[in-house]
Amino acid sequence: MSSIDFELNANIREDVGRGASRRLRHKNHIPAVVYGAGKDPMSLILEHHKVVHALSNEAFYSHILTLNVGKKKEKVILKDLQRHPSQARILHMDFLRVKADQKINMHVPLHFIGEDVAPGAKEGGTFSHTMTDIEISCLPSNLPEFIEIDLSAMQLNDVVHLSDVKMPKGVEVVAFAQGVEGHDTSVVSLHLPKVIEEEPVAEEAEAEEGSEEAEAGKEAEAGKEAAADEPKDKNS
Repeated sequence: MSSIDFELNANIREDVGRGASRRLRHKNHIPAVVYGAGKDPMSLILEHHKVVHALSNEAFYSHILTLNVGKKKEKVILKDLQRHPSQARILHMDFLRVKADQKINMHVPLHFIGEDVAPGAKEGGTFSHTMTDIEISCLPSNLPEFIEIDLSAMQLNDVVHLSDVKMPKGVEVVAFAQGVEGHDTSVVSLHLPKVIEEEPVAEEAEAEEGSEEAEAGKEAEAGKEAAADEPKDKNS
């Protein structure tokens, strides 16, 4: 588990509703809610600029966070984040309380290392990543900041599947809860890039059309000469 500690100060939100949320956002605040661990949900207010600063760190999304609500401290994880569709603004946040003895499900990022020294890459192969994060289940104390995958030994046409990814102690892949079969998807593969055949350029197409027209003209001329050489009907 990373030594990074994220703390956010929050105030209890008394005024709820769509209009109240709009007024909060105009004051550069973010409405939020925290729930779980057998306690009642609690509406909160966070400072927008401090949240944006915290979100700039990738670890924030897969980390146990501390919410300072008055004199109380809530251990939580970020469960949902609503962003404005066209502006760089956070509209709402959902936090889930965690308990030391209860497993949590989290999406954590995948970090790939060794791509530049992989034998297949040196032969001209390119990596294709089909997953950038993975959903895991573990106790809060075992939550990793990220999962690292070493690609330094990959040859051409090699594929790393989900079952090939080494999990830290106490961490399980959620997709394998019902067994590996049918859920062992590809994570990254290494192949030579496909060669795309180029279509004929316009000049070549025009040249072909010109030659076809010339050939058709020759055939027409030949037809006329043949008709002229035929003997005329005596009755004409």
